[in-house]
Parts: sequence; C-alpha cells; structure tokens
Amino acid sequence: MKKIAKTPSPPYVCAVFTSIRTDVYEGYEEMNDNLFKEIHTISGYLGNEYFRDENGFGINVSYWKDINSLKNWRDNQLHIKAQTLGKTKWYKEYKLRISEVQRDYEFKI
Repeated sequence: MKKIAKTPSPPYVCAVFTSIRTDVYEGYEEMNDNLFKEIHTISGYLGNEYFRDENGFGINVSYWKDINSLKNWRDNQLHIKAQTLGKTKWYKEYKLRISEVQRDYEFKI
C-alpha cells in the first residue's frame, strides 16, 4: 500500500526523479529493493513517494532534512552504481529536480 510520506515542518528538501523505463528488467527489482534499504541508512532521509504506470513512466520524490543530507545520498556508492546501470540499461529518459519545500499542507479524514 502506498502512503503519503510524513515530513516535518518546512523547510526541507525534495528530489523529484521523473523517468521512463526501457524494456530491460534484468537486475532492476533487486537494485531497487537494495536502494530502498540503503536510503534508510542515510542521515537526514525523511521518506519518499513513488509511482510508475504500465507504460514505464514513473515519478519518485524523496524528502531530505537539508541539501547536505541529499548530497550524502548522491555520493553513496550503491546509488552511484544504480545511476550507472540506469543510464546504460533501465532508463530511456529521466530528469532530476531538486527543490526546497517552503510550505506544505495536508488533509486527512
């Protein structure tokens, strides 16, 4: 079940990774599982939200305490390996956007 990430009061940082997958699946799920385990070890990681449709279009938004926390993830060796494999095997196209969240609102029933 997908959940909305619990984030603190702003400001905090988010990384929005939008991608289109190739038809290559070899090693993707295993790497994805390993990355989600690894990301929880990075100090300042707050959570994420993600979606991928049946055509391979996906969005993954990760939330971070600050830009230095996100830079620690950028420099993580497993993450670097996944980026290389993503460029050579798993993605036709992607875009990464980094933002500072200045306000957020929520509604719950």
